Amino acid sequence: MNIMKIATITLLTIRKRQATFLGHVMRRGKLEHLVTTKFEGKRSRGRQREKIMDGLTTWLGPGKVSDILAAVKDRDLWRDMIANAYKQGT
Repeated sequence: MNIMKIATITLLTIRKRQATFLGHVMRRGKLEHLVTTKFEGKRSRGRQREKIMDGLTTWLGPGKVSDILAAVKDRDLWRDMIANAYKQGT
C-alpha cells in the first residue's frame, strides 16, 4: 500500500515537471519544434516511448493538443491547469 502511494506521488511529480517544462519551452519559442513536430524515419523496435504531449493530454483531462498549446501561452491559466490536475491526482 505504501509503495503504491509513493509511486503515485512520483508519477504526479514527473507529470508536473513535464508540464512546467512544456510551458517554459513554448513561451520561449526556441525549442517548440521539438514538442510539436513529427520526425521522419523508421521507429525503433519494441514498445514505443510515450510522448510528452500524449501524457499531458491524458493527465490534464480531455482536450485537444491545440487547446493545451493555446493555454500554455497564458501563464496564469497554465499554472491553474497544472495545479488542478496535481490536486486531483489523476
